[in-house]
Parts: sequence; structure tokens; C-alpha cells
Amino acid sequence: MAGIGHNRGPALAALAGHGFRAHCWSVARRELLGARLPVEVVRMQVRRAKELGLDYKTYAGVRATTGRDLVAFLYSTNALGVFRDHQPVGAAERRRIAQSAAAPHLGCAPGLAPDVIAVQIGAVSAERLPPFGDSWSAMRDRMKGWLKAQGLPGDTVLMIGETGHEREMMMAGGLAGFVTGQKFFAGAADAL
Repeated sequence: MAGIGHNRGPALAALAGHGFRAHCWSVARRELLGARLPVEVVRMQVRRAKELGLDYKTYAGVRATTGRDLVAFLYSTNALGVFRDHQPVGAAERRRIAQSAAAPHLGCAPGLAPDVIAVQIGAVSAERLPPFGDSWSAMRDRMKGWLKAQGLPGDTVLMIGETGHEREMMMAGGLAGFVTGQKFFAGAADAL
């Protein structure tokens, strides 16, 4: 006797091995990715991507992956091009951050003064990023602690960074995604 919600189809375990399950997953994925969104939804997403300062493909990809909207960006000092104390954030980068509808947060590399840089970009918070060589669990705990302190779900925060280590932090913390600073700030000088 099948329970509520059962479609009375054969149990996947009873079918011929992994081949059929792989086929089912590929069909389901193709249907999900090939789904046609109503034009109003696409227009809304294009508008939101523009408000955030992202291209539509990046925004739609993050949105489809997480199912949530982006509300904050975590900028690393590497993405901002700040590598030593008292080095100012570029005017084009500050302007680009100010134009974005996402709340700016700062992830500061070890050895830099986070408060000074945070003021330059109008950051809601400034956090020292885990140093290179930290374990995955240490990065996870640090990033999750920061998210909790800010009251942010990880899948609503996009990391703007530059290095592979920063990408690992993004994954360990369960953030929505990663965009390089070069890509995010491309053309920022032209917008001035």
C-alpha cells in the first residue's frame, strides 16, 4: 500500500541499478535548467542584477543555485586592491560599491587595519579573514560566526575576492557564491 504523496511508480532501488537513477537525475536537471521563466520574472531579475551591479548571468546563476536573493557582498581587501596599511581604496571601487544595492561588508587580510578600510567603503561590518593555512573547520567556524553575528544567512551573501584561499572561505562558510574583484570592478573606472 502506497502512502500519501506516492505516485505509485516503481521504487528506484528496485530498478536496474545506478543507470536508471542517473537517467532520472539527468532528466530532472534538464527540466529544471530548461524551465522557461515568465517574462515578468526575467525582467525583475534583470532589474535586480543591475541594482546589485552584477551581470544577469551571474545573478541568475546564484539565484537558481540558492533560491534566495542576494542582500550583502563581502569584499576582500585583495579584491579592493589594498595590500598594506594606509593604502586607500580606489575611487572607482568606492563608487562601484556605493552604487550597489547590496550591503557592503569587509573581509580584511591579516595584518591590515580593518576599521580604516571599512570606513572608506562604508562597510556595515569589518572582519579579519582566516589566515592562509587555517584548516577547513577553522575557516568554517570563523565564517559561520561572522554570519551569525551579522544575522545573515550564508546563501544571501556573495563574496567578492581574488584568491583561491578566499574561494575556499566562501565554500567553508556556505556563502552564495564568489566573483573575482577583477570581474566585479571591471569598467568601474569608465563609469566615473
